[in-house]
Amino acid sequence: MNTEEIASKLVEWCNSGQEERCYQELYSPNIVSIEPEGSSENPIAEGMEAVAKKGEWWRENFEMHSSHMSDPIIADNWFSVRHEIDVTHKPSGQRSKTSEISVYTVGDGKIVREQFFYDVPSEG
Repeated sequence: MNTEEIASKLVEWCNSGQEERCYQELYSPNIVSIEPEGSSENPIAEGMEAVAKKGEWWRENFEMHSSHMSDPIIADNWFSVRHEIDVTHKPSGQRSKTSEISVYTVGDGKIVREQFFYDVPSEG
């Protein structure tokens, strides 16, 4: 698959609740996933096992009310999307709506890198 096909499938499947299909069919086993500095103890997850653990942590700590991805913007082997999410942080009970930009790199017909850009709440 080329970058445009991968980007289109990622958006379609995520918007229809098929995120797991993305990991199975679109991601490289050697994926590198990067969160903003200060967002977690380990902002870089390398490999599918580490990305899966990151997803488990997220599901344990957040309840998703809604999520939507924009159409992708594609440039060569790169694409980006905007995510709009409405979640509740389970430990605090605080509900919030937020958005983020995700940038993906495609290599050998798979997503090999994803990086997320969003504001990290400051403490205190």
